[in-house]
Amino acid sequence: MGAGETGGSGGVLDRALGVLGCFTEDDPTLSAAELGERTGLAPSTLHRLIGTMLRHGLLVRVPDHRYAVGPRLWELGELSPMSLRLRERAIPHLVQLYEATGENVHLAVLDGEAPERASVLYVGRVTGRQSIPTVSRAGGRGPLHATGVGRALLAARDEAWLSRYLAAPRELETVHTIVDEEELRAELALTRTRGYASTREEMTLGNVSVAAALPEVPGLPPAAVGIVAHLDRADLRRLSALVLQSVREIHAATREP
Repeated sequence: MGAGETGGSGGVLDRALGVLGCFTEDDPTLSAAELGERTGLAPSTLHRLIGTMLRHGLLVRVPDHRYAVGPRLWELGELSPMSLRLRERAIPHLVQLYEATGENVHLAVLDGEAPERASVLYVGRVTGRQSIPTVSRAGGRGPLHATGVGRALLAARDEAWLSRYLAAPRELETVHTIVDEEELRAELALTRTRGYASTREEMTLGNVSVAAALPEVPGLPPAAVGIVAHLDRADLRRLSALVLQSVREIHAATREP
């Protein structure tokens, strides 16, 4: 019996989520054979499951006999508080921040129940043709320790949460990434003191980021706003002041029911 091939409605849900979990940024479309290989499901089981998911809009057919994530998932996702209450209310302020800087502007949240597996989830992004390329995208993820928004979110965690996070290994994204616990704790202390976080070529060479966490709002995940700019034109004093102003405005907007 393949992965998740158990009886009952729970088993069906597990299998459907297993299929959806096969799609990634690098593999946004997959064939039935590829889905079968990744899930371990028997061909007959997978065929029935794909048919059900197609009927409910969880999957769609695309050219070359392949499948992609369906529009029903996007529709449901847009009903979450993270979309309706956080991102939608933040967008005007993110646009204003972009217009003031011309740089990449990000809205991100802390995602993951266990600190050891937590990451940054980007829920909003404003960019333009003059902005520098970044690896982030709306719906994408990033490491907490190497991104500006991630470091801002880390600085707002309590000691018990932070200790569990720091006990897990951290990847060296570039030669400049801070992974040492003592160095990272020093950066977090500096973030708390000055009110904003910054990273310098820790996620992408040549880039600097400035970010600040929003005060937490009941019903919403911890969130942060950040800017990514080229190292040669980044004025940290100016960028941090603009980010902090945006954070205050977004917090005011999201506190309303």
